[in-house]
Amino acid sequence: MGSSEELEYLKSLVAQLNEKIHALEAKVQSPSRPKPKTPAQQLRTILIGPPGAGKGTQAPRIREEFCVCHLATGDMLREQVQQKTSLGMEAKKIMDAGGLVPDEIMVGMIKDQLQNNKQCKNGFVLDGFPRTVPQAQKLDEMLQSRNEKLDSVVQLQIDDQLLISRITGRLIHPSSGRTYHKEFNPPKKPMMDDVTGEPLIQRSDDNVETLRKRLGSFHNQTGPVVEYYKKQGLWHGIDAAQSPSVVWDSLRKVFVGKQ
Repeated sequence: MGSSEELEYLKSLVAQLNEKIHALEAKVQSPSRPKPKTPAQQLRTILIGPPGAGKGTQAPRIREEFCVCHLATGDMLREQVQQKTSLGMEAKKIMDAGGLVPDEIMVGMIKDQLQNNKQCKNGFVLDGFPRTVPQAQKLDEMLQSRNEKLDSVVQLQIDDQLLISRITGRLIHPSSGRTYHKEFNPPKKPMMDDVTGEPLIQRSDDNVETLRKRLGSFHNQTGPVVEYYKKQGLWHGIDAAQSPSVVWDSLRKVFVGKQ
């Protein structure tokens, strides 16, 4: 091969290498994006746990991490109470007495959200529902009609006495939902929200007598629900007495394993 031919060959080789380099650089700089998950691939889970176990702390993290809707029946009911609707007034009497709201009210609220909340099409985390086996069966029927099914049911487990000490010291900023604790997480100024300076409140049902009634009702009615989901192989138990970050790590392992 003459010098001119060799030079042309090397130029051609360099040109091919440059094209290859440019192609690889473009691929690295603009990686192909993964396809978004379809609703059937998203997370559908239930958090079971007594008041104060941490459902209200963990459920919003699940919502953000997995892009699903968070349906907290307690928040729904309290909104009705604040608006002084007939349903809210009825529910307030029951909750203040330590009882659980009737199935037909709870099922109706969840059904309405599943049908009308657009974010629920991508999955959901249920917080405070179902609390009875009939509610669980109604949920199964609702999901079956939508060609959907549950991925997991997680129970946050914690001793009753620890719960009572947690809850009786709980303080709430009504408009934002921020929570404090008189002993474990006190506000900077007594009974005042750190962010707005507005007054904090203690919920009317956050007292020892009412809590003992609520816990008794919870254990009596939700024990069978746990057994119901254990038989379906969906149940996972997590120690909720641990720090919130440790509880979150345990939850995420359950959910990622179901993806």
